[in-house]
Amino acid sequence: MTYAQNLTGKTALVQGGSRGIGAAIVKRLAAEGAAVAFTYVSSEAKAKELQDSITAAGGKALAIHADSADEKAIRAAVTSTVQAFGGLDILVNNAGVLAVGPLEDFSMEDFDRTLNINVRSVFIATQAAAQHMKEGGRVINIGSTNADRMPFAGGGVYAMSKSALVGLTKGLARDLGPRGITINNVQPGPVDTDMNPASGDFADSLIPLMAVGRYGHVEEVASFVSYLAGPEAGYITGAGLTIDGGFGA
Repeated sequence: MTYAQNLTGKTALVQGGSRGIGAAIVKRLAAEGAAVAFTYVSSEAKAKELQDSITAAGGKALAIHADSADEKAIRAAVTSTVQAFGGLDILVNNAGVLAVGPLEDFSMEDFDRTLNINVRSVFIATQAAAQHMKEGGRVINIGSTNADRMPFAGGGVYAMSKSALVGLTKGLARDLGPRGITINNVQPGPVDTDMNPASGDFADSLIPLMAVGRYGHVEEVASFVSYLAGPEAGYITGAGLTIDGGFGA
């Protein structure tokens, strides 16, 4: 499939872009003409494969090893992107972790890691990226519909972390708006990935909660992100935009 080259001349950085929703976002932004850097932690083979597939098709991509729990690594990834491609126009904060467990057994290690990656890394990356962005810059956070609805026990900390992104996005919209930079929070529902496949006992428990009766596809989320990254989305900022098949309806 070919796409309009709405992002030609733009540079993007995707935190957590080697697989799942992140990889789909990287592919879509590159297909629309952007030079795309993306971070990964453990999936080196997938990251290199993704990078090579984009460059083989004539695009520009750069895989950067960076742990989103590490402030220095996040800031270095922003610097590497700017050095490689000459600037930074689009930041997608997709890195995230999911720790689920009973209240009485939930460890503080999992609590802290959830907040560090799902919230703290978003602030750090946005703070660093904004130093390089000009008017027309875009920041897109990948939250979750669980910020609004958590239908099973054990997910309170995850839901809290995604709810925090709602407030952070609204607040930072006030900081970035005067500079012509938008920031929005995309909230996917259950999406078919290797970490959350659309088949199995867990999926069977969630599918009846969706109005459309199915899991989402990573490409559907990526298309939403590409619109927000593009020139027609300049009047959307501070928004929480849900793409969940009616999970929260």
